[in-house]
Amino acid sequence: MRVPLLDLKPQYEQIRAEVEPALLEVCRSQAFILGPKVESCERAVADYCGATFGVGVTSGSDALLLALMAEDIGPGDEVITTPYTFFATVGAISRVGSKPVFVDIDPVTYNLDVSQLEAAVTPRTKAIIPVHLYGQMADMDGVMAVARKHNLIVIEDAAQAIGSEWKGRRAGSIGDYGCFSFFPSKNLGCFGDGGMMTLQDTEKTRKTVILRNHGSDPKYYHHLIGGNFRLDVLQAVVVEIKLKYLDGWTAARQANAARYGRLFGATSLLSEERVSLPEAGDDRHIYNQYVIRAERRDELMAHLRENDVGCEIYYPVPLHLQACFKDLGHQPGDFPESEKAASETLALPIYPDLTDDMAARVVEVIENFYR
Repeated sequence: MRVPLLDLKPQYEQIRAEVEPALLEVCRSQAFILGPKVESCERAVADYCGATFGVGVTSGSDALLLALMAEDIGPGDEVITTPYTFFATVGAISRVGSKPVFVDIDPVTYNLDVSQLEAAVTPRTKAIIPVHLYGQMADMDGVMAVARKHNLIVIEDAAQAIGSEWKGRRAGSIGDYGCFSFFPSKNLGCFGDGGMMTLQDTEKTRKTVILRNHGSDPKYYHHLIGGNFRLDVLQAVVVEIKLKYLDGWTAARQANAARYGRLFGATSLLSEERVSLPEAGDDRHIYNQYVIRAERRDELMAHLRENDVGCEIYYPVPLHLQACFKDLGHQPGDFPESEKAASETLALPIYPDLTDDMAARVVEVIENFYR
């Protein structure tokens, strides 16, 4: 039996009758840039996230960049984040000319270890970017406490976390900015690239909207240097339609995670410490990825792929050891939990349409490997 890491075709069939006429309507209107449909999507996503404002943008990567630009963070400034995340988090910091300052991760949640956060603050620190990795929020109480003490901006990297919660508050509703990705593989994905920013403050929102459109206000009059960060109407339409289905898809992912727990629990893999499973805690985990730790991880990955079971490593090289950041001067051992996660973790299929037989097959192949 083939088990893909992700299959979006069943999801498309679920929304096809609704999304195809909506896209055709946009094509016939020939209105593709901003306007009422983008504004409707912005309101819907902001409401879903418990935020006051939404600003549609070109991607989650550009959302991070735009948040830094809106705060005039640039050369000479420092921004604290984690080295165990997708490149875009740290790439945005470097692109505005600032210095990324890393804090190691908590080994259970894979999110920024807030107990190490304050020690990383210097007089040059301007912002913190906590990453809500794999669909589970970082400790936002700890992040916000340090931010308030030192008057720092908080930019939530919620690219993998739409709908996840920390003590009843949703990702993107706690910090100054929430940055979301609608990349097709995300829990809420569009049909290409797209993203959203959520905000609470009127003036920050106004400046972000201006910067999103080349810094123009009004048209052809530029008091700021911005960029082209506009969310396409076609993508906004897809996102707003899919948003109505998101909680159902999230519930399916959570059920799949619980099923993995039962299936692995029926083997000796956990007691023998061959694998360890993600822990959800008391807050809402949306399982953008289902990530295990595994003994002989690389061999297991090869075995799974040989048996037509999809899997992936997120992320094989932490960012402090990437060649493009060598000027930061980090060495192996500087952030041991991030390095350990990079060498031990493996993502298994968790998408909503994963069947009982597929999940059983995943666990069977893993059990056979260790036998």
